[in-house]
Amino acid sequence: MDLIDTHQHLIYRGALGYGWTAGIPALAAGDFTLADYRALTAGLGIAGTLYMECAVDDPGYRDEARMVARLMAEPGSGLLGQIASCRPEEEAGLSDWLDEAATLGVRGFRRVLHVVPDELSQTPEFRRNLRELQRRGFAFDMCFLARQLPIALALASACDGGPLVLDHCGVPDIAGGAFDAWAADIAALARLAHVHVKLSGITAYAKPGAGFDTLRPWVDHVLACFGADRTLWGSDWPVVNLGAGLPQWIAITRDILAGLSEAERAAVAQGTARRVYRLG
Repeated sequence: MDLIDTHQHLIYRGALGYGWTAGIPALAAGDFTLADYRALTAGLGIAGTLYMECAVDDPGYRDEARMVARLMAEPGSGLLGQIASCRPEEEAGLSDWLDEAATLGVRGFRRVLHVVPDELSQTPEFRRNLRELQRRGFAFDMCFLARQLPIALALASACDGGPLVLDHCGVPDIAGGAFDAWAADIAALARLAHVHVKLSGITAYAKPGAGFDTLRPWVDHVLACFGADRTLWGSDWPVVNLGAGLPQWIAITRDILAGLSEAERAAVAQGTARRVYRLG
C-alpha cells in the first residue's frame, strides 16, 4: 500500500532561516531538499507528499509557503499540497494571508504551540481565527506536547467546525514509559469526532534503536481510540533522523499496517489524508 506522507519538512538555508535547528547536530547544518527526499524514498512506496511548514524564522513563514508553491509546480515534485504556517493569535493581515494561501496549494495550516505560552491558544482571538480557517475549509494541525493535551482538548472543544489533526500522536514520552496520563488524554481527544491523529514522529520520543515492539502499545492505543478512518501517516523528515530515520520508519509503518484490515490499511496510508486535506 503506497503512502501519502502528510508531514514532509524541507530545509533550504539559502532562502530561509531555521534558528530552531541550532544545537541539534543531526539538523544544524546543510540542506534537506526535495531532491534529497525523493532519492531517500525511491522505491519505498511514497505516493505523494504534503509539505509541512518548518517553523522558519519570523517573519519568513509566508515566503516559505510561496517557495513551496514554486516547488509544487516543478514536474515530478510529488507534492500534493502544503500545510502552511499562520498566526491565529494575530488579527492583522490574517484574512489576506488566507486568501493568498488558497492560491498556493495550501490544504491546511499549523501553528507550533509547544514553543509558545500555554495561554496563547486559549485566547478568544486565537479561537475565533481558527474557526475562520475551518469555515474556509482548511484543516489545522495541532502541535502540542503530551503535558499540553488537556489544552489541546479545550481548543478542539471550542473549534469544531472542521478537521483538526493532532501531530506526532501527542508527543508521548515513550522512552520514559509515561503511558497512563497520555493514554487518558488521547482517549478524551478521540471522543471529539472532528479530531484526527497523525502517526508520525514517535521514534524520536523512544530510546535509540526502538522498533515496532517498543512502539506497538502506543500505536495500538492510538488506533483503538481514533480508528483507522481518523488516523493518517507522516514521515516528519528530516526530524525523523533524531529517531529511526526515514527508511526504518517506513519499514516500521509497514509492520503497523500489516496488522490491519485492507480497508484500515487504505485509510491510514492514504484515505484519511485525502479526506482531511481535500486531496481528491
